[in-house]
Amino acid sequence: MNSPSQDHFIGYEESKYQQTHIAHWDNVARKRDNWRGWGSFYHRRLGGIYRFLISPGQRVLEIGCGMGDLLASLDPARGVGVDFSAEMIRRGREKHPELDFIQADAHDLSSVEGTFDAIIFSDTVNDLWDIQCAFDQIRHLCTPSTRVIINFYSRLWQLPLTIAQQFNLAAPMLPQNWMTPIDVRGMLNLAGFDVIRSWHEILWPLPLGSFANKFLVRLWPFKEFALSNFVIARPQAEPLREEPMISVIIPARNESGNIKAIFERTPKMGSDMELVFVEGHSHDDTYAAIEREMSAHPGTKSRLLRQTGIGKADAVRLGFAEAKGDVLMILDADLTVPPEDLPRFYEALRSSRGEFINGVRLIYPMEKEAMQGLNFLGNKFFSLAFSWILGQPIKDTLCGTKVLWRKDYEMIAVNRSYFGEFDPFGDYDLIFGAAKLNRKIVDIPIRYRERTYGSTNISRWKHGMLLLRMVAFAARRIKFV
Repeated sequence: MNSPSQDHFIGYEESKYQQTHIAHWDNVARKRDNWRGWGSFYHRRLGGIYRFLISPGQRVLEIGCGMGDLLASLDPARGVGVDFSAEMIRRGREKHPELDFIQADAHDLSSVEGTFDAIIFSDTVNDLWDIQCAFDQIRHLCTPSTRVIINFYSRLWQLPLTIAQQFNLAAPMLPQNWMTPIDVRGMLNLAGFDVIRSWHEILWPLPLGSFANKFLVRLWPFKEFALSNFVIARPQAEPLREEPMISVIIPARNESGNIKAIFERTPKMGSDMELVFVEGHSHDDTYAAIEREMSAHPGTKSRLLRQTGIGKADAVRLGFAEAKGDVLMILDADLTVPPEDLPRFYEALRSSRGEFINGVRLIYPMEKEAMQGLNFLGNKFFSLAFSWILGQPIKDTLCGTKVLWRKDYEMIAVNRSYFGEFDPFGDYDLIFGAAKLNRKIVDIPIRYRERTYGSTNISRWKHGMLLLRMVAFAARRIKFV
C-alpha cells in the first residue's frame, strides 16, 4: 500500500498545464452564473446512475467536484468535494453548505483526511495531467470496502462534443485524454486497484432519451456508441493476518440421515467455528438427530434453531441473524457439496481474492444422479442471464454454498427492500445484494455429489417459473435502471 503522503514534484510543463486548466475552469464557473446549456439532461441521467451505485448515508469523496451538484444528490453522511478551481469551490460552498469543499489538485490530496466508502472521478480523468498519479493519491483514503467509481467520455463523441461547444450548447473543454476502459483498467492496476466491472452508459444525452439510455444502451450494437464509460474498482487488499471466527449455517429439512456426517466431515476453520443448524418443519426426525449429534460431539461448537417461517431463504436469514461469526457460510444439509471444500471458500475470502464467494457445480463432471439433464440446462441458462444482468460472471446461481463477510451481509439486509421478498431459496437475495453493493463475486468450482439420503425440496417447474420472474425483476432493478 502506498504511504498516506507521497511527495508529488511538479515540473514546468505540468505547472503550466495546471495553470491553464485552473483558469479555464474558473471561467466556466463564472459562465454558469448566467448560462445553461443542454448539459442538464446529461447530468440528470448521470446523477441517477450514481444514486443507484451509491446508497444514501455513505462517506463519499468526489475528485473534480465542480460546484458539488452530483455529490449533494447522493445524500452522503459525509460528503467531501475536491476541485482546483477557486471559483467552483466558492460557488459550491454557497450552494451546498452541508458539504465539505477542499481546494486542491487531484495530483496532491495530502490535505484530504479520513477514509471513504466511495470515491468518485466523474468526467475528471479526461482532464488530468497524470491519471495514475491521481489514482495513487487516493490509496490512503480507502478502506478494503471502498469502491472507486469512474466515468469518462468515449472518444467516439469527440466530434459531437466539439460541435456542441461551438454552438454554445455545452461547456467548453480543453484538449482531453481520450481513453478506453482498458487504458483506465491498466492505470488502476498500477496504482493498486482491482477492477470489478466496466460498462457503457448514456446513448442520447438530450431530451427524450429515457428509452435509449435505460434500454438500448445495454444492447449490442447500441452500447458501442455510448457517451460515457463507467469503471468500478476496489483497493487490492492484503490477506488478513488474524483469523476470524466462522459461522457455518446449515438449513436442514428432512435430512436426518446426513447430520452425523456433517459433524464428522466439516473441517475446523478460522480462530473459532460454530455450526448453526436451522431445522425447518421436517417430516422425519431431523431435529432429534441434530440434538443427538450435538451431544455426541461436545468438542464441536454448535447450535440448533427451529424455523418458524418457511423456505430456505427464511432459514438462512434466521441462521445469519443468530450467527456470531465474522464470516458467514452456507452449507446445504444434503451434502451434495462436500463440507471438505469449505476451507477453499474461506481462503478465497480471507485472501481478499473475492468478497462474495459462490460455489459452481457446472464445471467438473457430476455423479450420475447429482443433477437431472433439464435442471443442468436450466442452471446454464440462468447463469448466462444473470451474468449479463449483474455485469460480473456468475457460473452457477443455485449452488447452495456461499460465503461472505458478516458486515457485507448486514448491508445487504438493510437494502433488501430494493429487490423484494419473493426469493424462496435465498441465493438470489444474496447475489443481487452483493452485486448492488459492487462487491467482487468469485466462483469456486466444486464436485457435485449425489444425495445419499432423502430427496430434493426443489420443484423443477414451479421454481423454474419463479426464476424466470426473477430474471425479469433483476433486469428491471439492476440492468435497465
